[in-house]
Amino acid sequence: MSMLVVNDWVDFKTLKEMLGLSDGNLASHLKTLESNDFIKIKKEFIGRKPQTSYSVTDSGKKAFTEHLDALEEIIRQSK
Repeated sequence: MSMLVVNDWVDFKTLKEMLGLSDGNLASHLKTLESNDFIKIKKEFIGRKPQTSYSVTDSGKKAFTEHLDALEEIIRQSK
């Protein structure tokens, strides 16, 4: 999610390389994010090659921010 929050769109190949995940593992994570309306998907052809890109939705940004806030609160409480 952090990659998607700071970029307008990120293609599947870039996500896979940056995260070091297999195709199946990444696809599984993306499916979960999509089913929760945290990401949107764009499919297009670049030349003759299909390319799938992902972008975070407003609800995805909100959920991610809430997650980070919760983590920061856990850290504050543990000090």
